[in-house]
Formats: sequence, C-alpha cells, structure tokens
Amino acid sequence: MKKKFFILLFLLSSIIFRLPVFSQTISKEELIFLTSEWKGERFQDGRPKIGDSLLERAKYIMIDDAWTVLKNEGYLNQFDGNWKTVNDTPMTGRALTAMYLPSRPDIEKNIKARGFTQGRKGNTNSWPIDILTKGDIYIADAFGKISGGSIMGATLANSIYSKSGNGVVFNGAARDLQELKMLKGFNAFVRDFHPSFTEEMILMGLNTPIRIGNAIVLPGDLVIAQKEGVLFVPAHLAEQVVSTSEFVIRKDKFGFEMVRAGKYSTGEIDSQWTDEIKSAFLKWLEKHPELGTMTRAELDKMMSKRTW
Repeated sequence: MKKKFFILLFLLSSIIFRLPVFSQTISKEELIFLTSEWKGERFQDGRPKIGDSLLERAKYIMIDDAWTVLKNEGYLNQFDGNWKTVNDTPMTGRALTAMYLPSRPDIEKNIKARGFTQGRKGNTNSWPIDILTKGDIYIADAFGKISGGSIMGATLANSIYSKSGNGVVFNGAARDLQELKMLKGFNAFVRDFHPSFTEEMILMGLNTPIRIGNAIVLPGDLVIAQKEGVLFVPAHLAEQVVSTSEFVIRKDKFGFEMVRAGKYSTGEIDSQWTDEIKSAFLKWLEKHPELGTMTRAELDKMMSKRTW
C-alpha cells in the first residue's frame, strides 16, 4: 500500500513540474524547430536563452545600426514604430510572447478550465507574467484594442518588473499611467493608454510566434526598444547584430573626430577605408579603451562585409 502511494505521489509530482510546458499552444519540439538556427542554451520550454552579458551589451547600441544589420541579412519585418511610452527609458531583453484574441464563451470557458487544472490563477492576462524570468520582456499582441484592451495596470506592472527587471511591449493598451510613471526603471511601449479594464479578450497563445504591427516575433528574440520604436532580433543573429553595431559606434566616433579635425573627408570615412585610415583607427582605439579592443584582422573582416 505504501509503495503504491509513493508511486502515485511521484506521478503527480512529474505532472506538476511539467505544467509550464503544457501551458504552451505549441510544443517544445515545435518551438525548437522554429528557432533551429539558434545553437545556444535554451529554457526548459525550448525558448532560446540569449546570455545576460549580450543583453547588457545590447543596451548601448543604436537601433538604427541594428536594423541595418538585419536588413542586410534579409530580415525585413523585424521593426515596428508609432508607440506611446511611459517614459524615455530604453529596454533590451528576451521576448516572452503572448497572443490575445477577442473572447468567445466556449473557448474562454475551456481555456480557463484547463488553466485551473494547471494551477493557474486570475484572469488569463496574468498568466504570462507568472512565467517571466530576469531579462525577459513581455511582448503581447492584443490586436490593437484600446477601450477594454488594457491588459496591464499598476499592480501587474509591479509584478512584471519584479520578475523580469524589464517592462512590456503591447500591441494594445495599458492603464494607470500616472502610477506607472512612479515605477522607477519600468517602461511600457503601447498603442495607447486607457482607463478601462481587460474586457472580451482571451489569451490564445503563450510563447508562440506573434505579430506586432509590421513585425514577426518569436519567443527568445532579442528585443531592442528605444524612442524610434521596437526591433525584434532573431536569437541566432543577436551576437552579430550587437558586435556589428558596437563597431559602427566606434567607427562613427572616430569618423566624427577625424572630420572635425580635417584629417579625412566624409567621403573617405564613409567608404571602404585605406590602409592608412585603418592604421589611424586602431591607434585611435588604443587611446579609448572604454570602447573595447580590436585587431587588424577583426577590422579587415568587419570592413570586408561593410554594407552600412
């Protein structure tokens, strides 16, 4: 009898620990398939896990430079603009995605019933928040709904920030703007702010591919949110995008200084560099250790594929 009890307990424990996987509308295998270009570490549910150090480096690059790298690689549908924000604080992080649709009684009943058996609590707009980790950014397609489309207020914002250390990007609305402004370090990119609550909406996808305006977003994408808009970088291109953008920053600083000093013309700086300019750049970089180091071989490789 005791042996049967322990077997039953083991089976129940296995089910409980696997619940986050069941909450997805696509399987772990499907998520790995869709992000198969990513060869690095993954979360338990299959989402690409870009390293914290790369997320930190991404804070200092320019969205224009990152967009250009993606465009040159053929990724043309990764940016969307025209946002309202809580403040001007930029954000970088890993995408955790959610998709909402207009509610339908039978679907909503079934989804909430399944969520209850999985131990989920509250309305479905709180479920993505429960699985956030540090470095995530909650990305939600709320089909642009404003009135009745506020899927986050001040209480959920505090929970989001405490779990992720980041904010949100919603193709929809948020409420409690004045209280959100008081949450230091938090930002929200939304279509608008509205005093209403969530109405007639249901969570239909969690950690699935979603559309945000003109952009496609996959779970684990590197999110770069700045004043110009939001860029979603496929995880497997994150290192290339960040390292190239870092070089462009160095190149620009060097170029500005050389042009102001009259040493080189804008035409010389903005075209393929001569050996003389490359040598001058490397000597200049030695005087600016805060910008990092670079070998001649690395410089040659970067310049050989220059399309920015």
